[in-house]
Amino acid sequence: MSEMITADLVDLDLSADTREAAARALAERMLARGRVADLDGFLADVAAREARMPTGLDGGIGIPHCRSAHVTEPTLAFGRSTAGIDFGAADGPADLIFLIAAPAGADEAHLTILSSLARQLMDAEFTSALRAVTDAGAAAALIRGEEGAEDGAADAAGAEAGAPDARPGVAHAEAGGEAGAEAGADAEGGSGGGSGAGAGADGAARSFRIVAVTSCPTGIAHTYMAAESLENAGREAGVEVVVETQGSAGFTRLDPAVIAAADGVILAHDVPVREKERFAGKPTVDTGVKAGISRPAELIAEVREKAARGEATAPAAGTPVDRAGAPGEGYGTRLRTWLMSGVSYMVPFVAAGGLLIALGFAIGGYTVNKAPSVMDHFVWTEADSWGALLFQIGGVAFGFLVPVLAGYIAYGMADRPGLVPGFVGGAIALTVNAGFLGGLAAGLLAGGVVMAIGRAPIPAALRGIMPVVVIPLVSSAVVGFLMFVVIGKPIASAQKGMTDWLNGLGGANAVLLGALLGLMMCFDLGGPVNKVAYAFATAGIAVADPSDSAMKIMAAVMAAGMVPPLAMALATTVRGGLFTRTERENGKAAWVLGISFISEGAIPFAAADPLRVIPSSMLGGAVTGALSMAFGATLRAPHGGIFVVPLIGNPFLYLVALAAGVCVSAASVIVLKGLRRQGAQDAEGGPETSGASAAVPKESVTA
Repeated sequence: MSEMITADLVDLDLSADTREAAARALAERMLARGRVADLDGFLADVAAREARMPTGLDGGIGIPHCRSAHVTEPTLAFGRSTAGIDFGAADGPADLIFLIAAPAGADEAHLTILSSLARQLMDAEFTSALRAVTDAGAAAALIRGEEGAEDGAADAAGAEAGAPDARPGVAHAEAGGEAGAEAGADAEGGSGGGSGAGAGADGAARSFRIVAVTSCPTGIAHTYMAAESLENAGREAGVEVVVETQGSAGFTRLDPAVIAAADGVILAHDVPVREKERFAGKPTVDTGVKAGISRPAELIAEVREKAARGEATAPAAGTPVDRAGAPGEGYGTRLRTWLMSGVSYMVPFVAAGGLLIALGFAIGGYTVNKAPSVMDHFVWTEADSWGALLFQIGGVAFGFLVPVLAGYIAYGMADRPGLVPGFVGGAIALTVNAGFLGGLAAGLLAGGVVMAIGRAPIPAALRGIMPVVVIPLVSSAVVGFLMFVVIGKPIASAQKGMTDWLNGLGGANAVLLGALLGLMMCFDLGGPVNKVAYAFATAGIAVADPSDSAMKIMAAVMAAGMVPPLAMALATTVRGGLFTRTERENGKAAWVLGISFISEGAIPFAAADPLRVIPSSMLGGAVTGALSMAFGATLRAPHGGIFVVPLIGNPFLYLVALAAGVCVSAASVIVLKGLRRQGAQDAEGGPETSGASAAVPKESVTA
């Protein structure tokens, strides 16, 4: 903090009367010391941050702040206004104004210092001392937390306590509550601490446990102030509050055991909460970060009321990156999560690029891949030119598949620092013809290298340039060397061997491969196994001129993926009495999902009765995959379901294969559910009658 604020960055007689004028006056002090390179550019960034959410806080505090490319080093300026300046706080104008300027690439150490300042602002003694201090140097020392300033702070706070307060009772009530909490912690069972004493009594603070997450867009001030406010309010209420701050300095995950033991959750945030699914199933209050600062006691009371009523949140879905590498997971689970992170970001490129390529073939014919660049030859009135245009756009989109796969595998492992080496490694995989396998290896290498760099001891002088210079430079060089010189060629040879093997498939081998891929597509209905089979198929057609075998595999995979929802839709239509009313309604939607190649349409049925639905789906998928390969159906598009049938080779036999699998799967699930119902009726001693289905509660059918 010593370098972040000095006496000439303090103005104890700030004469500005608007928030814009106050920011300019303090920023000019930063400019004079070379902390800001472009005054107007920096003030524009401050104003943009202020426009998203006012930075005034109850208790007479304004904290305009931003991260800006126009800031040369982390800096703090302080101004004290006699008249007060409106920063949008509910209780009126602010007299203590802190302008926080952080560079776009501010390092973790500086951001941690700024977060500590934010917590100090919630300390009434600290703010009282700032209102009483008379010397700019002493004010800077107080903010820096220097030892000599602490005694002065106590004296200043005492002087302030004896003087009339512009906001009667605000600061001192907070100070009293804080003192009471401390008294309760130090003197068990004492009576002088008020509500704080109750918090100190054995068991009182643990009568109710809350875990909280705070985060704000900039991650510098509000995040940490909300955390401090919630913790203080918890002590006053006799509640144990443990807060995870997700700020610009990073975040340390709450211990899973602490979350498991919590009775309630408070999420005070203005940006998405990372790994939000950790808190599923608990009473939760979800609000903005400013509420965590201004009304923490209300939030605590609200979550306690929800717990008393038995309210709980449903499981929350997070992105693969959000879930990557959670503590306590085994390496195999984490590896699968990292790989699925890359695949999930790759799939939109596959769908967009593949469908554009397929449309290009449909419009321009199968020689469209030989067409010249549309930059050199494009005729508006010729269908062939439009076909070539779509084909070439799709080819560009397909060119991103391997780099995106590698980049987001690395992202899942190491967050944003993994993106650059991941993309570089993926591009090199394409250059050396290592293909899809090379992308997998490059992503894992990039993530591992960045994680290793993150564990290395870093000199303080380099911390500020680590995220934007050192990590991208070193990691890209290491990954590039390994891909070009060490592992690229062996992987390329393995990729060529696999391609040659696929091209040589025929007869029984092709049928068996189709059956295996069909089983995988229907095993977990959009889960990791399904995605592996799908990625295997799309990798084969992710070239300008895919082989016949690769297109057969793509056709078999898409047909098998359509089977589960269509089979469940057919089964609910043929034997609706075997299904609940909700399942019959889901069956209507499953028709549309199935023909659109959305395997997840069968998930409600599988969740309700997995032992019958999943094996039935796998059986039908295997039949469809095997028949599609046997019939020699081909497909150039990686998605589209029934809507791309015109682009399929041998379309009639392809539809026959799909219908066969759907019928087999539907018949199987009907038989299995019928057998279970018959067994239940035999146990009850009653024969099946035409009215049996009406007599048996629908919920019992899938219990």
